[in-house]
Amino acid sequence: MVNLSTTYMGLKLRNPIIIGSSGLTNSIENIKEAERNGAGAVVLKSLFEEQISFAASHTILQNETANYYPEAEDYIRNYTRENDVSNYLKLIRESKKAVDIPIIASINCVSAAEWIQFASQIEEAGADALELNIFVLPSNPHMTSEHNEQLYFDILEKVTKTVKIPISVKISYYFSSLSKMALKLSWTGIQGLVLFNRFFSPDIDIDKFEIKATNVFSHPGELAISLRWVAMLSTKVHCDIAASTGIHDGSAVIKQLLAGAKAVQVASVIYKKGFAEIGVMLNELENWMTKHNFKSIDEFTGRMSVKEADNPAAYERVQFMKHFSGIE
Repeated sequence: MVNLSTTYMGLKLRNPIIIGSSGLTNSIENIKEAERNGAGAVVLKSLFEEQISFAASHTILQNETANYYPEAEDYIRNYTRENDVSNYLKLIRESKKAVDIPIIASINCVSAAEWIQFASQIEEAGADALELNIFVLPSNPHMTSEHNEQLYFDILEKVTKTVKIPISVKISYYFSSLSKMALKLSWTGIQGLVLFNRFFSPDIDIDKFEIKATNVFSHPGELAISLRWVAMLSTKVHCDIAASTGIHDGSAVIKQLLAGAKAVQVASVIYKKGFAEIGVMLNELENWMTKHNFKSIDEFTGRMSVKEADNPAAYERVQFMKHFSGIE
C-alpha cells in the first residue's frame, strides 16, 4: 500500500492536495466537505487588505451622518474593519474545531501597512500557517522594478517578526528576473512559495460599455506555466514550493510533484466538478505510484526537476523552431 503523506512548510499533510484560497474555503460546511473528500489541507479565502479599506470608505460615503459628525467616520471605519476581521478569526477558530487537517489563513496584501497587525490575530486564532498573496501591478511608469519588488521584502520583514507560524508567499511570474526574486524571497525566512497567483482578468461588454471579468477559472492548458518554474526553482530556493493553476486531474498533480513541488493547490476543478474530484485525483495518484513501484511521495518528488531530469534544457526552451522544423 502506498503512502500519500507529505510535508509542506513543516506541516504534515495526509496527501499533497490543498484546496486553494477561494469561495470554496469560506465556510465551515465546505471545509468539512473538503476534509471528508480527502483534502490534505485548505487555504481559507483571503482577507483582502484593499477590500477592508474599501468597505469602510464605501460605508462612510453612504452614511450622511459622517458628513456632520467627524467622529462617525472613525467609528464606521473601525467597525467595518473589525467586523471583517472578527468574522475571519471566527472562521479560523471554528475550522480548527471542525476538522483535523491544517488550516492555512490567507491575506491578499498590497502594502506593508496596518494590516500586518492582523497577522498576529490570525496566529492567536489558531491558524497553522499564513499565506500572503502579494502582487503589485507594474502599471505605474514612474515606479521602478526595484521599488515594486522592495514591497515584498518590506511586508515579509514585518510579518516574519510578528508571527511564529509558517509563512508562504503566493507570487506571480511578472518579474524581470523571476529566478533571482524567488531565491531572494526564500532567504527572508519564509517556509513556502506558491507558484503562481491568479488575477482578475478584465474584459469589455461592448453593448453595456462595462468592464467585466473573464477567464475566472483556470484550464488545464495553464499547467505548463507553473510546471516550468517549479522544475527550475524547486532545487534552488530555500523553502518548499506549492504549485497552483491549471491542476485539473491526477496526472497534473503527479507532474508537479515530479517537477519538485511539495504540494499542489486546486480550486477551479472543484468548482466545476465538486469536492468528490479530490478522491478521483488521489486515486489516479495512488494507481500511478503502484504502477511504478513507488511506496511514498518522497521517492519521486523532484525526479524531473532541472537538477534531476535527463534533458533539463527542455525547461529553458522558449522557441518552437525545433519543434515545427520536424527535428526530434
